[in-house]
Amino acid sequence: MVVHPITVFPQTSNYFPPMSSAKNASAIATSLLAWYNKNARTLPWRIGPRERRAGQQPDPYRVWMSEIMLQQTTVATVKTRFAEFTNRWPTVHALAQAPVQDVLGAWAGLGYYARARNLHKCAVTIVEDHGGEFPSDEEKLRTLPGIGDYTAAAIAAIAFDQHAVVMDGNIERIVARLFEVKTPLPKAKAALKSHTGAIWPTKRHGDFAQGLMDVGATICRPKKPLCLLCPLNSHCAAHGAGTAEGYPVKAPKKKKPERTGAVWYIQHKDGRVALEVRPDKGLLGGMLGLPGSEWKEGKSAPLTPPIGTLNDWQAMGNIRHTFTHFHLSLEVYKHTAKRLPDHSRPLSWHDATTDDVPTVMKKAMQLVLNKPAS
Repeated sequence: MVVHPITVFPQTSNYFPPMSSAKNASAIATSLLAWYNKNARTLPWRIGPRERRAGQQPDPYRVWMSEIMLQQTTVATVKTRFAEFTNRWPTVHALAQAPVQDVLGAWAGLGYYARARNLHKCAVTIVEDHGGEFPSDEEKLRTLPGIGDYTAAAIAAIAFDQHAVVMDGNIERIVARLFEVKTPLPKAKAALKSHTGAIWPTKRHGDFAQGLMDVGATICRPKKPLCLLCPLNSHCAAHGAGTAEGYPVKAPKKKKPERTGAVWYIQHKDGRVALEVRPDKGLLGGMLGLPGSEWKEGKSAPLTPPIGTLNDWQAMGNIRHTFTHFHLSLEVYKHTAKRLPDHSRPLSWHDATTDDVPTVMKKAMQLVLNKPAS
């Protein structure tokens, strides 16, 4: 058995050379890239360092798709859904030609449904305005629907190996610890990007970005970071001071507001359920859902069901769902009708519980299914 020596660093940040020095920045990039060469995660959308050296190039479509999906969604979840999407729509042309309602339905369960609308809109824009080719320039990428600063930099660096400084939560955490950035997030973002730019290498931009992401996901974790395994530990001020877990500093979380509303489960005697397409704008825009009231904070207005009076409806109970910015509580009401509303989209129970329906609506429908008849 080979025993590898462990270097123990003095518990003081004064031990580390100035982070702004070009020599130290180069050492950080060299250490990170050497680690990535051996430890890169295997991901379905990634061309790893070995494949890159063999001449394989990333597919911008797959890089873009993965980056959109990974926003606020775990890698484990995205692996499965990414495969489903790319099998169904293997190219940007195929996605652009798909009905937008199909894309929205396939997206259900991934959250942030505006991403799905923009995903389709972006595909159409790339096909119609860019000949089906993704721009390689970070600035041009930012002009596309649904592509912000982070996504533009990630596509430019990973897909095209352009010099673009990529900043996600993992990279912010690593850099905050490397430099002991004491300013709380989100105010620290500009400083963190400046520090990251200072250590960014002059080549292998995509590998460096993905290497930082991998270190953040597997080693430089939010809690209980594995500092002794980190390729950057000898450069890390927070590790030297023994304070790594205290970074990045975050402002106190604001309490999420509470919103309330109601949904109406209209069932035909043959078992079909009335669903409607929600307005394109707003949360769950363009998705299928049960008819319902507005979601409001504070005291709700009197309920007005779409058929009959409230006395004609059976109260089924309450479901609760948490979105990124608020908690939602919905009262669920059921009514059996001889005829479903003309504007609705009647679906059988089986069809209505497929991926065409967002999670919050599935919860409401499941409540009805599990409720004994009164």
